[in-house]
Amino acid sequence: MPDSYAFSPRRAIGFDYQLPPAGRSFRIRPVTTRGKFRIGVLGSGKGSNLVAIAEACAGGQIPVEIALVLSDVPNAGILSHAQARGLPHRYLPPGPFRTKLDEAAEKAYGQALAEAGVELVVLAGFMRVLKSGFLKAFPHRIVNIHPSLLPAFQGLEAWRQALEYGVKFTGCTVHFVDEGVDTGVIIGQQVVPVLDHDTPATLHERIQQAERVLYPRVIGALAQDQIVTQGRRTVWRPEV
Repeated sequence: MPDSYAFSPRRAIGFDYQLPPAGRSFRIRPVTTRGKFRIGVLGSGKGSNLVAIAEACAGGQIPVEIALVLSDVPNAGILSHAQARGLPHRYLPPGPFRTKLDEAAEKAYGQALAEAGVELVVLAGFMRVLKSGFLKAFPHRIVNIHPSLLPAFQGLEAWRQALEYGVKFTGCTVHFVDEGVDTGVIIGQQVVPVLDHDTPATLHERIQQAERVLYPRVIGALAQDQIVTQGRRTVWRPEV
């Protein structure tokens, strides 16, 4: 098998596929030959990262098109931002569970993204754990941003964890999503200093400012085939 792998995002939930062998490398290669790299954004909250990504798209900073915005919360701010920008958007019920999508919802989300021709799934404050069926439908094509320098301070309120632990630097991390919680391969990170007078709120705000810079940059690099993953390491290639 070749050392570089390109996966089609247009696979149905449950479609069988083969992961790259251990030690081999893969990279996200744009699947479409025409038009911009198409992403789908999933979020549960205010949508500040969606705004940053949308502004980078509209300003021509990244060759990306937001094909669909989905939320598990009917009145989420992310849907309002999508509507204000004329982006395709939809609320999809998550099912009865508090922290994950049920099987029917998972299939509905996957189908909606596939029908929109999404090449990369971008989690922007989506507060649901994605199970293996969804991950298999979009292998190595789901990314998330976490408010710490992973692998430190996984889980909820990472900024508060960092402040209470007493670190002098924290930040944010964009990573591929796997079946663990904040355990996927790291793509990019941005450092944020912890100031002596910081509170959880002030530190969180500065981390969010860093997220709004880092996330569009990483998405743009993926769209332009600049990132190659080798095991747990990612290499940023020159722009092609």
